[in-house]
Amino acid sequence: MTINTFLNTDALPYCKGCGHDLIARNTTKALVKLGYDPLDVIMVTDIGCHGIIDKCLNTHTVHGLHGRSVALGAGISFGDIGPEKKIVVFIGDGGTTIGLQHIMEAARLNLNMTVVVHNNYLYGMTGGQTSGLTPVGFNTTTSGEGNPFAGYDLCALSSAAGAAYTARITGIGDISDKLVAAFAVKGFSLIEVLEICPSYGVKLNPKRKLAEIIEKAGKPLGEWTQDREAFSAVQGRKTQDLLAKVHPVKKSFNSYLKTPMSMVVSGSAGEGVQLAAGLISKAALSSGLHVTQKGSYPVTVGVGFSTAEINLSPQPIHFHGINVPDMALITSADGLAHNRKRIESMKEGMLFIDSSLPVPATGAEVIQHDFRALGARNAAIFSVFFFALKTGIISTEAIFKVIEDEGKAEKLPIAKIKEALALL
Repeated sequence: MTINTFLNTDALPYCKGCGHDLIARNTTKALVKLGYDPLDVIMVTDIGCHGIIDKCLNTHTVHGLHGRSVALGAGISFGDIGPEKKIVVFIGDGGTTIGLQHIMEAARLNLNMTVVVHNNYLYGMTGGQTSGLTPVGFNTTTSGEGNPFAGYDLCALSSAAGAAYTARITGIGDISDKLVAAFAVKGFSLIEVLEICPSYGVKLNPKRKLAEIIEKAGKPLGEWTQDREAFSAVQGRKTQDLLAKVHPVKKSFNSYLKTPMSMVVSGSAGEGVQLAAGLISKAALSSGLHVTQKGSYPVTVGVGFSTAEINLSPQPIHFHGINVPDMALITSADGLAHNRKRIESMKEGMLFIDSSLPVPATGAEVIQHDFRALGARNAAIFSVFFFALKTGIISTEAIFKVIEDEGKAEKLPIAKIKEALALL
């Protein structure tokens, strides 16, 4: 097993001279030294330059919001994934201070995970601003005459909170053995790697060397350990399995689908897109298919587009992403605008589109219909019935049964839908 077992490319996506490159390569080197298989490792990252390593890794990867990678790692650790697995969390100095409480709680509980802090003393991805770990006197784009405040002593905080192992090192040369020491700990370990951002740190602090910056910061290199038992699930109270409350969907219908199929249902917010997607997904489950469903809409809920991505397959589904769909159901101008590029990329498949909309250039078979005839709020729901009737992949009876079982019959224009379907 080599470093390339963990990395799928030798061209890492960092600026020339960035210490993040060294950290990534030495992390994989350390994991190799410890004998880990890539699929025994869960790498958790968040927003920041460090987080763009995800696509280069052959491990499990989880990418979260800025400052929340430690919280995500903690959640995985609470899952009691077994001692043979390793959780490694990458986070920058900006994310560290945004999510500082997450680090303190993970250290206090001594969760089984290692946090690798990429401390280049500033927000490298967003413009070189001051972070909570920027040392006094260090220049940033928001402290042009030098940061007037001393940064947090992260290692002191981590150790005081209860971390089994804490270390501060420089990101120079081969640091794999130091990472091995952190990764080998049973419990919570944090290693702060000090570096200089080549894009902002070097430019704004000319002629300053890393060793001099570290010395003036007054936070020495070193390691701090304490003998603590790692967190165990038996320390907490076992909660009831929430999935046990979910009633399994019994197979009551059949589907002729023999190969995986992807589809998007898209329209405007408030027009029942996600409800319609849920109906067809549950109808597919009741037809013996495996299903994934994912919704997408603007942060300001209730305006703009609403898109649902659905995968249907007679076999288990291992990846739910959809680039170019096999089927597209478009019921409004908002939905068309949001999915136009994907529709134009379709070389085959079927496009079901409301007759009021312009048809984009596409290789898919185009089927136009007035989905909005039953009212805008019912356009997406009518489109999935139309899709079911025209393709036969899911029966309309299966969708009606889902509506009945979930008590939605009184809220939907069932009689009008049946009447419209009978005319087709």
